[in-house]
Amino acid sequence: MKIFNTATRKKEELKTIKPDEVKIYACGPTVYSSQHIGNMYAYISWDILTRSLKYLGYQVKYVMNVTDVGHLTSDSDEGEDKMEKGAKKEGLSVWEIAKKYERQFFEDEEKLNIIRPDVVCKATDYIQEQIKLVKQIEDNGFAYKISDGIYFDTSKFKDYGNFAKLKLTELKEGVRVEKNKEKRNPTDFALWKFSPSASLGQFRQMEWDSPWGKGFPGWHVECTAMSVKELGLPFDIHTGGIDHIPIHHTNEIAQAYGAFGKKTANYWMHNSFLTFKGNKVSKSLGGLYTISELEKLGFDPLAYRYMVISSHYRRGLDFSLENLKSAQISLNKLRDIVSNKVKGKIDNKIIEEFKALLANDLAMPEVMALVWKVVKVSPATVLEMDKVLGLDLNKGVVKENIPDEILDLVAKRQKARDKKNWEEADLIREEIEKRGYLVEDLQNDCKIRKVMLI
Repeated sequence: MKIFNTATRKKEELKTIKPDEVKIYACGPTVYSSQHIGNMYAYISWDILTRSLKYLGYQVKYVMNVTDVGHLTSDSDEGEDKMEKGAKKEGLSVWEIAKKYERQFFEDEEKLNIIRPDVVCKATDYIQEQIKLVKQIEDNGFAYKISDGIYFDTSKFKDYGNFAKLKLTELKEGVRVEKNKEKRNPTDFALWKFSPSASLGQFRQMEWDSPWGKGFPGWHVECTAMSVKELGLPFDIHTGGIDHIPIHHTNEIAQAYGAFGKKTANYWMHNSFLTFKGNKVSKSLGGLYTISELEKLGFDPLAYRYMVISSHYRRGLDFSLENLKSAQISLNKLRDIVSNKVKGKIDNKIIEEFKALLANDLAMPEVMALVWKVVKVSPATVLEMDKVLGLDLNKGVVKENIPDEILDLVAKRQKARDKKNWEEADLIREEIEKRGYLVEDLQNDCKIRKVMLI
């Protein structure tokens, strides 16, 4: 199998540490609020990766972290703690916030048919491993102490910035927060932060004793500590979003060299962004929905999965409700074809073509083109492919209760069509769509689907 390795910026043949066995670590959610569809784009992508590797004959151990410990809102290790901020907003403890949004995340994953990782690491369960890692980095001479914590000295790691192709002389601190004047280098980052003094009336709900006093880990530390604990050193693949490259994963690599003298992972894979009107999905620009919100609009969560897997993980995807509506229609049609056809036998020649596409850095747009090419002639083959696609095509289309007013409009439209009054038929179709339903014309019939409530 060939994958694109961010470390080398090349598509490479996957050479695993143990034959036919792959160990994968994924950067998971920070559970201080709901995960939006931009977040879920990544987890669908890595679900396709793990499903593909298994289908191609590998044994897979898939580990993902859950950041349930507070870290600071700034990449410069300053600002307000995200967990504390979320707890204050909702009137809950940080522990309750973490449990609430962790549960919500995995409920959304289940709706999207994402297979749960073999191991889910909660950062609060690995505090001692994180302390041990920081101590090892310190003992090796890569860390120093200042008034607010223990920091990694990036000047001690000559290759710092190579992974992200950073021009360190051009990096400037203090864009979002006031500069920390005690740091030796602008790129130095916190390994352990000291808790605010109680005498100042500042309290943290999450803090732990350590060799340096009471505090909490820097947010880069957990991934290095937990991945090595669960997968060994080194392991095969580390995944994440492209926004992790310049800071989080660059700092992970620095930590690993400081502690172990080498990288933790042999291959690094990164997904691009879900965008809205050409920009990264965000609250300020719009397009930011949760899976539950899409359901309330009438969409099947697997329509979003269909939309994501029709793109390539390294190219990203531009989201709109219109695009999602098209994905819903396509998914329904695919399910209709599969459920209404005699399944027949699996075509092994097509399956070999399917495997070759998966093995070519997850060429999913080409996979979906192949699905549509063969579904009418070999539904059984497409159902076999669905072991990777995860679209539950064997379930067919769920029958819906259509309101009488919509059925009346459909009947009125059909009469217009029978009279070849296409203009009137189109106007009625538009009215049906305004009420949240789609009419799909078949050869001798039509089907009505609820699509959205807006």
